[in-house]
Amino acid sequence: MSDNNLVISVDAMGGDNSPRVVVEGIHIAHKKNPDINFILFGDEVKVAEEMKRFPKLKDFCRVVHTDEYVHNEDKPSQVIRNKNTSMYMAIDAVRRGDAAAVISAGNTGALMAISKMILKTIQKIHRPAICTNIPHKNGMCVMLDLGANTECSAVNLAEFAIIGNILARHSLEIERPRIALLNIGAEEMKGREEIHQAAKMIKNTHLDLNFIGYIEPHQISEGYADVIVSDGFTGNIALKTMEGTAKLVSGLLKSSIKNSVLAKLGLPFLLPVIWNMKKTMDPRKYNGAMFVGLNGLSVKSHGGTDAIGYSYAIDNASKLVRQNFVQTIREEVEHVDLDELSQEILYDVY
Repeated sequence: MSDNNLVISVDAMGGDNSPRVVVEGIHIAHKKNPDINFILFGDEVKVAEEMKRFPKLKDFCRVVHTDEYVHNEDKPSQVIRNKNTSMYMAIDAVRRGDAAAVISAGNTGALMAISKMILKTIQKIHRPAICTNIPHKNGMCVMLDLGANTECSAVNLAEFAIIGNILARHSLEIERPRIALLNIGAEEMKGREEIHQAAKMIKNTHLDLNFIGYIEPHQISEGYADVIVSDGFTGNIALKTMEGTAKLVSGLLKSSIKNSVLAKLGLPFLLPVIWNMKKTMDPRKYNGAMFVGLNGLSVKSHGGTDAIGYSYAIDNASKLVRQNFVQTIREEVEHVDLDELSQEILYDVY
């Protein structure tokens, strides 16, 4: 392993089909990112067995043995203090500076809790958020929070807007992202009070954010905004509803073609359209949700993804590391005092 290469720490035992999917995903990702080295934490015998399929992996992968790992059904409170699990060790490698990012397909709650405990929250940020890119008809947008915080204050939502703005500029390369708060209506009086206060705070952060107001759930797929901000409860429901709708559309299309003679006859002409739609909606391309707001990059891969999906999580993590995403958040939040701004808004209200 070269000392000059980017290093990513991997929980080799996290996910439904580990370490097979993890090892194959690394193999695919390294073809596109040949300068990445990996430290894999997990059962050395099982990992070595999978690595036999890709002999060249030994040139850029190092395996650190542990026979303990976090199970999907484990509660965060049960595993957060166990320093011998593959997840804990992988995250701690980022804290020590041995790796620039960590990736795990394991238990989301445990990954969030351990990442927050080990990496700590960036100063001035109150809570980290789960964030990912999702597709719409014109491209992609950033959405957060997707489940880390079921309840959020106005300050939390304003912080998410700042973080989302930075992420959209880096990962989507949008110079001035349009930011919107997810709400039940576009009217100014709609929604909960913390959403109204967050809107005022975002407008007055002095960071010149491109805040466009409220967005309703059906407008997400229309490309109405580049950054969509919500509490984790609402965001998680919205995301899973979109995933379910995509599966419904795909299933109805397959069923319609199967049950129609005319559709089968026209299938050769429809294949390019269907293929393009499938590529756009392929959830593997958007794999790799990030815990943002921490002093280190922690990435959550979907537990049931395949090797291609895992490779995309590695791609997303490496891109943000190269763009110094964490340090950029630190520098930008340093210029705004959201607590003080919150007090000013509350004073105006009361």
